[in-house]
Amino acid sequence: MLNDLDEWFIHEILPVEGALMRYLRRNWRDASEWPDLRQEVYARVYEAAWGGYPERPAAFVLATARNLLIDRARKSQVVSIEAFAELDDMATDELTPERHASGRAELEVLVEAIEALPPRCREVVVRRKVDGLSQREVAQEMGITEDTVERQIANGMRALADALFARGIGAGIAKLERKLRKRGTDD
Repeated sequence: MLNDLDEWFIHEILPVEGALMRYLRRNWRDASEWPDLRQEVYARVYEAAWGGYPERPAAFVLATARNLLIDRARKSQVVSIEAFAELDDMATDELTPERHASGRAELEVLVEAIEALPPRCREVVVRRKVDGLSQREVAQEMGITEDTVERQIANGMRALADALFARGIGAGIAKLERKLRKRGTDD
């Protein structure tokens, strides 16, 4: 026997599947992920409905899909330590003592630049970009709004870029980011 939530889900949410799938196809390149994204949206909608049914179910489904894609896109922008390790493995044969010393010097400049950030800005940048937390998770853990997280990230990244470019490191970082983006599309 179905409960009220199951009945609501079947009658209000499942009929929106066509619109949901069109939205996912338009906004997410990897077709192999569409079924998983659809299921994640359904899970989020079902879970949210425990607290009460949304007034406009179709709009709620599409808003949930949008938020999921934003979360996924943000997380994909965070470069994982594994990605750096793989890059290191790929470049092992090219790693000369000079390149090693240069990389270490660049890393020291980055650490100095991070340490020079104002305390709250530094904490937001580290939690978001190093630890890989979502904007929402950082806001909740620090007791600040998501808008504040967004502003602190923008200010922090601008300050870090300025510090690195001032030391002549910017070109190397841009090249690394291009390699990481290209590698991400090749997978």
